[in-house]
Amino acid sequence: MRYVAVCVSGSHVQDIPWFMWTHRGHDDGVTEEVRFCRAYRELRFERSTKRGEGLASLLVVCGACKRSRSLAELVGKDALLRDGIRCDGRQPWEPVAPASTPCDAHLVAVQRGATGNYIAERVSALDIPEEKPHSIEMAEKIRTHDLYERVVADNGGPRSEQIAGWIGEELGISSEAVLAVALSGSDAESPLLDLKDGEWAAFVKKIKAGRDGSNGDFVVDGWQADRIEEAPRELRRVIAGIGQVHRVREVRALKGFRRHSPEASFIPADLDKDPRHRTVYPAIEMFGEGIFLQFDEDAISEWESQPAVSARANILVDRRAHSAWAVRLDVPEPRFIALHTIAHLLIRRLAFASGYASASLQERVYANSDRADKTAGVLIYTAAGDAQGTLGGLVRLGEPRHLFPLLITALDDADVCSNDPVCRESDRQGSSQLNLSACHGCALVSETSCETGNRLLDRQLVLGGSDVPGLLEAVLPAVRRGVATS
Repeated sequence: MRYVAVCVSGSHVQDIPWFMWTHRGHDDGVTEEVRFCRAYRELRFERSTKRGEGLASLLVVCGACKRSRSLAELVGKDALLRDGIRCDGRQPWEPVAPASTPCDAHLVAVQRGATGNYIAERVSALDIPEEKPHSIEMAEKIRTHDLYERVVADNGGPRSEQIAGWIGEELGISSEAVLAVALSGSDAESPLLDLKDGEWAAFVKKIKAGRDGSNGDFVVDGWQADRIEEAPRELRRVIAGIGQVHRVREVRALKGFRRHSPEASFIPADLDKDPRHRTVYPAIEMFGEGIFLQFDEDAISEWESQPAVSARANILVDRRAHSAWAVRLDVPEPRFIALHTIAHLLIRRLAFASGYASASLQERVYANSDRADKTAGVLIYTAAGDAQGTLGGLVRLGEPRHLFPLLITALDDADVCSNDPVCRESDRQGSSQLNLSACHGCALVSETSCETGNRLLDRQLVLGGSDVPGLLEAVLPAVRRGVATS
């Protein structure tokens, strides 16, 4: 049967008790013969040509008492509850426990292959040599300096600022940075804030190094902005570097899943309930290629400091804060929304030129200003368990002479959406209204390609509009002026 019953909040799933459901209902067809029927083997599924199309033509019929019901009665609101069908409070792989805790949540009948029946929560990591961010490396240099102990011993006294100035002058940093490290404690550690910090530091190092002649699972050729001549000046002002990721290894682990809605109970993938055992998640390794874009920090900071930009992003910040499940998503600060949207626009364009389907391209957004080492970049890559992820069609387009025309074309595609002006003027799109000017006609991609499930997107923060300055709003006018002049 194509329908199963899913619990609306407990993430439980079970078969619909078809015999019970067929012999119940609130019409005149429930006779004494129907009520006491026990012909469990006489049920059959039929299609009636006399009832038109749709669910009304699909019937479950009992051959003994001749009772029948159409599937149209199955999918109404609280239909299973009215028939007295309750949630068993367990998963299909769990045994029937005599003293199991009942589940009071209502059941809904859904198609067996519906997307909401399995909402997976995954975590992925790129196998990149762990690099320390610049702030951590500098803190270690400060702590190992010969004069550092004298700064700590003075404990913020009059001589500490003078000594900190000597250290800062020698290391090329400010005295305030030296004092900040000293006042945090001489034995204080500065661990990586999360997995992306090390990845970001490794990409930046590769871009500065230029051509990569190494072997292994992380090979990246870097292009810095001062070596790029193929792009318009307005685009080179914002982009600081490009990385051609010839090979990268990705590990994807399944944390668990939910059913029916993101607010439902979480079912962990590790079924071992013994707290003494270490948590184990099923994972796979994949190999692939990609393109990395590093954005200029000064240009990003100058743009996001504008009041109109902050006000636009705060719309999504407030909605995320008031959503029970959206707090799991990244904080939608201006740089994140803009870079996330640029990644989607580029994925849509790369799907035409790379030879890979759009659903096989993935994004990884590095955009956070609330840390010592601010990040501003995107990685678009593809990975597969076989040769599919290393065919070279994507990394080839990472050369500046190919990438910048593709990026300009992607911006041009998004400049006018087929749903405009409704899409451009809207600020309430997507799940929980977590998209602004973004829809399937312009910025959405496959949900499996997006880190946030097609949420936290806005074209206006990229291309401008409605008195909101876009991060790349000067690019298309400059390109069009150049074409008109030539």
